[in-house]
Amino acid sequence: MIHAADAILTGTNILFVTLDSLRYDVARTASDEGRTPHLARLLPDGGWELRQTPGTFTLPAHMAFFSGFLPKLPQPEQPPRLWECRPPSFKTVPSQTFLFEAPNLLEGLNQHDYRTVCVGGVTYFSRETPLGGVLPDMFDEDHWRPEFCSPEPDSTRHQVDQALALADQHSGRPLFLFVNISATHVPHGFYIGDSTDSVRSQIAALAYADTHVGRLIDTLTRDRRWLIIMCADHGDAFGESGYWGRGIVRPEVTDVPFAAWLS
Repeated sequence: MIHAADAILTGTNILFVTLDSLRYDVARTASDEGRTPHLARLLPDGGWELRQTPGTFTLPAHMAFFSGFLPKLPQPEQPPRLWECRPPSFKTVPSQTFLFEAPNLLEGLNQHDYRTVCVGGVTYFSRETPLGGVLPDMFDEDHWRPEFCSPEPDSTRHQVDQALALADQHSGRPLFLFVNISATHVPHGFYIGDSTDSVRSQIAALAYADTHVGRLIDTLTRDRRWLIIMCADHGDAFGESGYWGRGIVRPEVTDVPFAAWLS
């Protein structure tokens, strides 16, 4: 069990990666087929956990994550939350949970001298629209370029290069480094030479991203200790029962992969 309060209060660096739109069944199939060897080596024993997202598309899911509500296990009993905004006095919070006295996690970490940095992926992090600035505004600094976005076939390489440069730049203080991996977000059919997005093409997109996410974690943990959280924000329907996309309450959308560990 992770004691997030101890980790954060002692200045442990935090890497939070969201694999945008990645379905749980896709993550598990890719792992079982040996398509993601780097993640298989890095994830805790048992690999991906099946969890359920608090939001069915990027904006509400990330707002929930940064407010303390990470994906939950599909069962009545839940482990202690990693972080939580201070609740009303009648509620007891486990000692393992990092309690922050702020309206969101990013401001709470600032109070403990963390620098919060965002490497965006999908356009909700791009500042191209008014909504595209909501999530980036929560961070001390944010970075997005068109080559970080899903239409770019080598997006994860560009994102990881940026994330590693930022980690070097801020090596002198505790860092909360957030990376929204866009490769698993549509469009990804081009990874298999198809014009249509599918389970097969999302598996291929994750297989592509695997090498660079592995490089990110291996490099970061070479000489510093990190609390690592990795999950999807939501999934995507690819025609099941006639449904496509996200923003709908379907298992293809609500069931997401999750993992957290100290390295």
